[in-house]
Amino acid sequence: MPKSDNQKLKILYIYDYLMKNSHESRPVRAGELIEMLEKKGIACDRKTVYSDIAALQDYGVDIVALPGRNGGYYVASRIFELPELKLLIDAVQSSRYLTEKKSRELIEKLCAQCNEEDARFVRRNVLISGRVKSMNESIYYNVDAIQEAIAQNRQITFRYFDWDIKCQRRYREKAYLASPYGLYQDNENCYLLGYSDRHGVTIYRVDRMANITLLEDKRIPCPELADTKLQAHANRMFQMFAGQTTDVKMRFHKSLLNVAIDRFGKETMFIPDGEDYFIFTVKVVVSPMFLSWVIGFGNKAKLLHPASVAEECLALCRETIRQYEE
Repeated sequence: MPKSDNQKLKILYIYDYLMKNSHESRPVRAGELIEMLEKKGIACDRKTVYSDIAALQDYGVDIVALPGRNGGYYVASRIFELPELKLLIDAVQSSRYLTEKKSRELIEKLCAQCNEEDARFVRRNVLISGRVKSMNESIYYNVDAIQEAIAQNRQITFRYFDWDIKCQRRYREKAYLASPYGLYQDNENCYLLGYSDRHGVTIYRVDRMANITLLEDKRIPCPELADTKLQAHANRMFQMFAGQTTDVKMRFHKSLLNVAIDRFGKETMFIPDGEDYFIFTVKVVVSPMFLSWVIGFGNKAKLLHPASVAEECLALCRETIRQYEE
């Protein structure tokens, strides 16, 4: 076979072409591979194609050879199966803390993991424009910096900002100092759980952080966020609003049993209270968001204990009613 300058790349071109163009319903014939290689300036014959495909199979690429007139080669299994890619793409396009630009970049990278026919099908079903997305393009770098600080057990400083009425950043007066302990997703946003001398255990929206800098100082020990306690602390919060952690006893209508299990888990003890209600006690962070969650179920949910939390809920209801009465 005649030699050419690109012979060393031949097997890589074959692999790439099969990954992008082969499908069980559309196998790639040897002649098609030869034609593709000739366009790239690589002289090749069928015997060499067969040999290269056999080498790829020996390497572990799952290439299936279909005999017959309509036969050929196709890649049978990939790193991600199509249902897995759809699941990942759905997660990317629905994520609020990823910007529209970054969402499109990630989806294109995911589409590159399947053949072109499947990629065209997936792209047709991608909806990003019009969704509420983060406006902070540096969130990827924020996540990377925070994870690096956690891995190295170091504190960080950063600037924190709010959006004004014109959607412009308004940075808070002083830089923040915190010991990062974990990242958590809730309500389609990404949060940092950390500890600071000023606020104790606290939460920050990652997409509202800027200029993150790793310090040489080690993190301040925080038993409340150590090991499995980090996940437990996050689970007690509602939309990551801070508040006092309290054991709260509640009475729910039986129609809300699925809601209670989804929110608090199957390990929670639910005690029947008559034919239509059940009572349970859970540890939660009492915040306006938690109280609003309970109020949202109307007369199907009631806070029983402690009385102070029930009073907070009543006060919130009165404030809301007063606003509409005015």
